[in-house]
Amino acid sequence: MSSDVVGVKAPALRDRIAQTSLWTWTVVLLCACSAVATTRLQWDIHRGLGTSSFDVGLYDQGVWLLSRFHAPFVTLMGRNLFGDHASLILIFVTPLYWIWPGTETLLALQSVVVAAGALPIYFFARRHLNSAALGCAFAVAWLVNPAVNGTIFENYHPDSFLGLFVPIAIVAALTKRWRWYWVAVVLSLLVKEDVVLVVVPLGAMVAMRGETRRGLLTIGAGVTAALLGMFVLMKNLIGVPTRNGWRIPFGGISGFIKESFTNPTNVIEYLSSEGRLMYWWKMFAPFALLSFLAPEVAVISVLVLIGNTVSNFWYQFHIEYHYSLVAVPALLIAAIVGVGRVGIGLRRVLVAVVLVSSLWCASLWSYVPFRLDEYPHWGAQHPVALAAEEMYAQIPPNAKISVLYSTAPHLAHRTEIYQFPNPFRIVMYGPDTSKEGQRSPLADGIEFVLLPRNIDGENLKDWNAVSGDFYQFKANDSWQLFARKTP
Repeated sequence: MSSDVVGVKAPALRDRIAQTSLWTWTVVLLCACSAVATTRLQWDIHRGLGTSSFDVGLYDQGVWLLSRFHAPFVTLMGRNLFGDHASLILIFVTPLYWIWPGTETLLALQSVVVAAGALPIYFFARRHLNSAALGCAFAVAWLVNPAVNGTIFENYHPDSFLGLFVPIAIVAALTKRWRWYWVAVVLSLLVKEDVVLVVVPLGAMVAMRGETRRGLLTIGAGVTAALLGMFVLMKNLIGVPTRNGWRIPFGGISGFIKESFTNPTNVIEYLSSEGRLMYWWKMFAPFALLSFLAPEVAVISVLVLIGNTVSNFWYQFHIEYHYSLVAVPALLIAAIVGVGRVGIGLRRVLVAVVLVSSLWCASLWSYVPFRLDEYPHWGAQHPVALAAEEMYAQIPPNAKISVLYSTAPHLAHRTEIYQFPNPFRIVMYGPDTSKEGQRSPLADGIEFVLLPRNIDGENLKDWNAVSGDFYQFKANDSWQLFARKTP
């Protein structure tokens, strides 16, 4: 009986593979090439000291602690990993650290999941436009998008999962594949508390398309997950529901609303400053503005775009950073839906325009494999990076250390590691900002300090204040390793 089952399934699987179109295999190959190319480049950047405590080292330490069944209190930032953001999705990353622990695992995973986001885009476009070739063009538009690649090259962030989950959720909603939809929505809600800004508009779209109950359940799930993440998980771990309230100008939400009514000119000037209007152009231009042909889909991204624009945190309204990734899927899928609303004869022309526009914008604002100029970075064979590796080997695996930010991702697999000048002088550490600039009692336990030879500025002042407690243990042309003097 079992042989019959195998006999039936095996040919069926072979037939299915044989029937897979050349365009589908092309998209799979493009995704694989993108993942490999960006992973290799990110690894070279990392090995050349191009990553840092924020935002790779802290995730590496947190996930490593989880993989060793320890509480993920990340000493690089002085907070529990899940108190910084409710990124419970990282629990599912933990098993990878049983096999291949390290920063490079996170960077490779990020490249793979972001590249995989092209697959739901392709399958939806192929079906909606009844053309695998046009579907392939939209997959390319995803892979070269400046905001997508900006996320890949900005250290590591769990938000990268949204580059796969959000496209699946939107596509599943539009094609009424509800099992896939709920899986993608739930996984998205595990990524971060602020994904509610996408999930709520998504639920509203679903409700307006006649699926009222599903839409309202989506909105309820999004709001509930955000409230639980902020006011239960994060507040219990760090004492406040979020540390990012300062990013709202004019004194917070109420202050911004008040300013909008009392001094609207100030608000208008603010919203048009520092390249905020250009940010909107860069988000829509890769799709040749065709997202506006399906505004009911594009609007899924509107809360994210508005939130990024209102923020006084410079990184949020620049596409080179991870804050914009979650807005891209709806804008691209809206372009696909919009193209589907024109005549068949015009579709190929519009898709060609999108493809040219995407490639042109990528050449202007992104780093992708076809660019002629090299991504600016030190490589793995840079003399300073090689000299740093010599110092890593001299530090005992369980030692409590304070190190320069660029070396932290190479040494984070320990229970205590600090970004210098922490803990000798508290800087961007812990949830309590009132202690900024003070000396922490943890400083007395530091056993090794790793610093560059050309240390200067504030770091030099900080080191001079504590150097009497240490002696030079090892040194080379680029780095100095200091050990605490024994009593």
